[in-house]
Amino acid sequence: QVQLVESGGGLVQAGASLRLSCAASGRPLSSYDMGWFRQAPGKDREFVASINWRGTFRNYADSVKGRFTISRDNVKNTVYLQINSLKPEETAVYYCAADSSPRNYYSPAIDADEYDFWGQGTQVTVSS
Repeated sequence: QVQLVESGGGLVQAGASLRLSCAASGRPLSSYDMGWFRQAPGKDREFVASINWRGTFRNYADSVKGRFTISRDNVKNTVYLQINSLKPEETAVYYCAADSSPRNYYSPAIDADEYDFWGQGTQVTVSS
């Protein structure tokens, strides 16, 4: 199975940018569709973005379209989430996840239940 480790979080001011990374080990990243989710204090985990195993198709939550970009480098076994124009309400723990059985090549999963493996998360805190 694959192990996932996120990095790149931190404390930033509103409007700042961050690039989160998710490094995979144990199995080639190309075996999986990948997703990013986040969970704010007291709230449910929510979908942010996903990308298919080839990096050719992506899905985004409506709230992040135009500001977040998911990408992947299967040679480096890493998935990225570029976050721009951060908002205080986007303070959360950001998780990456791997889907070993994608259902739709053209539309990577947005439902957390379809992901089999999860990282430990990286904290993003946005001050106003």
